[in-house]
Amino acid sequence: MSPEKKKIRPLPQIAAGFLLLAAITGYYLYEEGWRKAGPAETVAAALAPAAPGGLSKDLATGSLAAFLIRPEPKPLPDLAFQDGAGNPLKLSDWKGKVVLVNLWATWCAPCRKEMPDLARLQKELGSDQFEVVAISVDRKGAEASSAFLKETGADNLKLYVEPTTAIVNDVQSAGLPATILVDRQGREIGRLLGPAEWASPEAKALINAAIAEKG
Repeated sequence: MSPEKKKIRPLPQIAAGFLLLAAITGYYLYEEGWRKAGPAETVAAALAPAAPGGLSKDLATGSLAAFLIRPEPKPLPDLAFQDGAGNPLKLSDWKGKVVLVNLWATWCAPCRKEMPDLARLQKELGSDQFEVVAISVDRKGAEASSAFLKETGADNLKLYVEPTTAIVNDVQSAGLPATILVDRQGREIGRLLGPAEWASPEAKALINAAIAEKG
């Protein structure tokens, strides 16, 4: 009697299946152009081609590795919010200036972690060419948000609030903090979901590249 034939395990087929799934996932992420939380962010960033001008995926490194730079600038709604005194504002009020829009709330632990870095970024690079526009979507209102900025040592940031949280849906954010880099025409050129070291050399290089674009 011949020995019992060993069962052939379909490893090549399984491997091929995983490769096909990865390819389909990568294509979807590239076509969708939308960042998701987790490893998919890195995949999408790696697949995105260079954006027009000086911005490219090569700038999304180090602490900004998960930052997704869009292949083409994307129009944004004219986001509506208020200053600390309740005066109405819109994103178009910043037209002609590069803006880093950051959505945050007092109950958001990652927001607390990154807020001092955003304040340092504003202190070092803030000018008539660039501003950090950190918008609180906390329903507790302006008073609680103002106290939060002082607690975190970020009181050099101007207080902006949008307590209805409609702005979160307007930018299609999946959570907080959410940070969107906006060009001089009010278009999104990149975004990051989650905290980052915004005072890092990588962050400054990214912002300076955006400022250098005059279009």
